[in-house]
Amino acid sequence: MVIEPASYGQQAESERLDAVFAALADPTRRAILQRLAAGEASVTELVEPFSMSQPAISKHIKVLERAGLVTRGRDAQRRPVRIDARMLAEATGWLENYRKLWEQNFDRLDSLLDELKTNAAPITKEETNG
Repeated sequence: MVIEPASYGQQAESERLDAVFAALADPTRRAILQRLAAGEASVTELVEPFSMSQPAISKHIKVLERAGLVTRGRDAQRRPVRIDARMLAEATGWLENYRKLWEQNFDRLDSLLDELKTNAAPITKEETNG
């Protein structure tokens, strides 16, 4: 069996998804995204709930930014961080294909179980005693 190399578009998509899932693998970054879902925030505001330094949070934000999950704006002296849902939507779309696959598998299993119940002979009391 020969596997054809991915086209450039597929490779780029794969690399984007790799970056998104790598960024989401860290609980601190997921917490930052959860906070940003409520609205933009400065790095100082994002540091507050964590027992981390501002440079440590900034490194997490850079990972999220490289993955395309957040953007940084400029508002006078303030540089607010905002969630960017486009890459989350792309990752969700990728995962959605697998959810459909599992639903189809569960539907087939339900059908099989229904068929087995219908075709099963009833168990008598004598058979259960022994």
